[in-house]
Amino acid sequence: MDHVRIIAQIPGLRRYARALTGNAWVADDLVQDTLERACSKWRLWAPDSDLRAWMFTLMHNQFANDVRRLSRQRQSGVQVDLDDVPNELAAPDAGQDLSIDLQRCLLQLPEEQREVLLLASMEDMHYEDIARVTGTPVGTVMSRLSRARARLQLLLDAPPVATGQSMAMGSTVTPLRRMK
Repeated sequence: MDHVRIIAQIPGLRRYARALTGNAWVADDLVQDTLERACSKWRLWAPDSDLRAWMFTLMHNQFANDVRRLSRQRQSGVQVDLDDVPNELAAPDAGQDLSIDLQRCLLQLPEEQREVLLLASMEDMHYEDIARVTGTPVGTVMSRLSRARARLQLLLDAPPVATGQSMAMGSTVTPLRRMK
């Protein structure tokens, strides 16, 4: 196992995880889970293949598993009352308005579109690599990326909506929930 090559992938994995999850703590957990999985499944990596794409594939699969698990938990009624965690809620800094708006808009994109957009824009991956990471055809990657860019532009151009009111495109703001 080449520890140096794995360590070189950590900054990209962290960037992608933070943008994907929208939460620094959850992102760090996702990176940790990805690194653990890479270490435990190291024998499955083909030395002549792209380590970066393999690591991002592991992260993509881990994230998808986590989303499915959280979806099952929500269906079973597991929720955290905001009154139980007042110390964990903090107001954002006033100087972060633009980045918060971009993050808010990114998190409103469908998961498939957000993943492709982040891999293409933040990680500068080629369509073929993104297709390999997400397990989708290249044409699907191109389509999702195009739709993600168009949707993100619409969301960024729209005025911000207060919590509880209807948002553009018919979705509503979901209440804040604690994730482990």
